[in-house]
Amino acid sequence: MPQPTQTEAVVDNVITIVKSGEARNFLQNLWADHQGEIIRFGKILLLTIVVLVLAWVISRMLRTVIRKSAGKIATLDDSAAKVIHGVVRTVIWLFAFLIVLDLFGINTASILTVLGAVGLTVGLAVKDSLSNIAAGLMLFFLRPYKVGDYVDCGTVSGTIKEMGLFSTVLMTVDGVFISAPNSVIFGNPVKNYSRNPMRRADITVGIAYGDSLAQGVEILRELLMQNELIARDPAPEVLVSELADSSVNLTLRFWVSTENFWKVFWSVKQDLKSTIESAGLNIPFPQRVVTFATPLVLQDREK
Repeated sequence: MPQPTQTEAVVDNVITIVKSGEARNFLQNLWADHQGEIIRFGKILLLTIVVLVLAWVISRMLRTVIRKSAGKIATLDDSAAKVIHGVVRTVIWLFAFLIVLDLFGINTASILTVLGAVGLTVGLAVKDSLSNIAAGLMLFFLRPYKVGDYVDCGTVSGTIKEMGLFSTVLMTVDGVFISAPNSVIFGNPVKNYSRNPMRRADITVGIAYGDSLAQGVEILRELLMQNELIARDPAPEVLVSELADSSVNLTLRFWVSTENFWKVFWSVKQDLKSTIESAGLNIPFPQRVVTFATPLVLQDREK
């Protein structure tokens, strides 16, 4: 017959005490002998529950305050509110943990010393991750971009989908997922194509040297003025940008709202060919004139 384990033996003893009616006597003796310690432990346990509940309530309240504040500040969005609340919540629970340890009589000063030493060691080991956190905090406060902006940051470019303490998630125009470390983004110039309300578009097209330059400028200016989405102030311009080998290049320069930029850009580019051809002008293609010289030997023989 197998021998009972130590746990099973303890359970059997408790069951025996309860069945024999000695449990009440045991509790009475325990209370009589250790009344002060039991009351003290009960107070500590009650205070611990109060501290934990207060930490939870304060954390929830601050989350609501941070979200409402982020909604009122134009430079902050939901992602920034989440990160800020995460940092605040961690600090609150750390203080709550230290208070609970102090209630149970544990020397928190020595624990803080050990944690400081461990933190220094870990910090040296994960300095790259800490640099990402520092860069993430700077990006949250400086706000060079927000979720939904299209940006170009050094070697990465795309639409911002998520901002975190360690990395920023982007999606390229062809749907590729990019997770870029914050230190990489913060260490490079950030081009934000969505930040300003207006953007300027430049489109270049060539006409033949034999065509009327004034007529070409006029019909292209009319093309821009017919588009209601193109801004009138600043007024659209048609400039002679280059006297190329096979054509006179004209640049159409106009301003349009950022949200309609690509819609107008592709629309104007699509109408260029039909507009130029309908006016009797030509869009030349590159060509060269090659002249064959007569060799001197053949010239001498002909003489």
